[in-house]
Amino acid sequence: MKNKKDSKSNSKGMTRRDFLATGLAASAAITVVPGHVLAGNGRKAPSDKLNIAAIGIGKMGWNDINNDALKKENIVALCDVNEENLEKASKEFPGAKTYIDWRKALEQKDVDAVYCATNDQSHAFISTWAMNRGLHVFCQKPIAITVEESRAIRNTYLKNKKLSTQMGTQMHAHPNVRRVVELVRGGAIGAPQEAWVWCSRTPSEEIKHGRYFTNMDPAPDHLHWDLWVGPSPYHAFNPSYIDGGCLEWNWFWDFGAGQIGDMGSHMMDMAAWALDLDYPTSCEATGSPISNDTVPFWLKTTWEHPANNWRPAVKVHWSDGGKKPDGIPENDRFKAVVIKGEKGYIVADYGYRKIWYHNGETAKEVPDIEKGTIRSTEGPLTHYQEWVDGCKGGPTPLSNFDYASKVIENNMLALVAYQSGKKLEWDAENMKATNCKEAEKYIKRSETPGTTYRHGWVLNG
Repeated sequence: MKNKKDSKSNSKGMTRRDFLATGLAASAAITVVPGHVLAGNGRKAPSDKLNIAAIGIGKMGWNDINNDALKKENIVALCDVNEENLEKASKEFPGAKTYIDWRKALEQKDVDAVYCATNDQSHAFISTWAMNRGLHVFCQKPIAITVEESRAIRNTYLKNKKLSTQMGTQMHAHPNVRRVVELVRGGAIGAPQEAWVWCSRTPSEEIKHGRYFTNMDPAPDHLHWDLWVGPSPYHAFNPSYIDGGCLEWNWFWDFGAGQIGDMGSHMMDMAAWALDLDYPTSCEATGSPISNDTVPFWLKTTWEHPANNWRPAVKVHWSDGGKKPDGIPENDRFKAVVIKGEKGYIVADYGYRKIWYHNGETAKEVPDIEKGTIRSTEGPLTHYQEWVDGCKGGPTPLSNFDYASKVIENNMLALVAYQSGKKLEWDAENMKATNCKEAEKYIKRSETPGTTYRHGWVLNG
């Protein structure tokens, strides 16, 4: 162990059904490529085992590296800022080398792929650094906590598309979620018009004080607190940051992105996939009083997304912190996605779906919209297996960093609009709000006094 120093047709005549068949299912079958063919570019044959570096092996990380999809591969490196986590994991994976600094772990020569489950402020750093070193990446959500970080991940991935990447939105592999996508894109509610997404989770009373926790340095000997803080401005140790897991520290600007970053990654993923969203053209947001320390305790956001080749322009709404939309079916649910189309609404959650037609009829299933246009799944563990298969030459994972970075950038733009206090006209190509110069300091943390990354921490290094 290291020591502390260390239905309608598009313009080309393509129907929604054609779009589903080509756009969603083209990569459905796993391609088995002989090892000697892959050897030239460093990719492994599907029969070989991956050498994985697991970075962040606390609660989520520990569970994941012990699931069947990852544990059957080779865990060759373990990294955590908590030496007690390292000691526990080393007993399960005795052959793995151990690190407290993920930058050192990425230097291990036999690593093929990286699994990341650190606290959120390090996700974009680990992901970009790993891709720049030719390593496949599975990163838990959200893969970034700013617009700039989201875009850096996408740009780095597009330069390294041979790599297999996946954001840890496990419900992307839930059979019901995939069926909801098929139904919406297959025309079950007609042409989509508008969508509402919400989660009613609220912060703890301790968080509601609205300030970073008080100084309780030093941290326990087994916890390398400086590395836990990582690239963010330094804040002194307080056990309250970590005792509640991600439900505590992710309410602070320097460590996370609140509910739009946490549950928003899951719930907005359902809407983004079903509606085939790209970058928005505008975003406006309101929320609880602005604090320099904490993200909004409640947030309401509206994005406008342009038309594409199978649906018209749509408005998408998000609300959290107990705020819910009015005038739509089942708005009493704790969390949900509701999509309105010309024929009616579809209400969905991970394992739930129901169609409410405008004529008063309801339905769960629409038999004439065929199943299987999206590759089959056995549930959330499939999400990990698809990444592993992609590392070995199989199909591109469905929540890859091209797709996932757009979902996260969309969400992080909501926080920019909230802080700017203005509806933003979004120029996605240039990553600018054309009508609000003030927004720039919230888009690019790397250039904003008071929130810049600490010396020695370089995004996309």
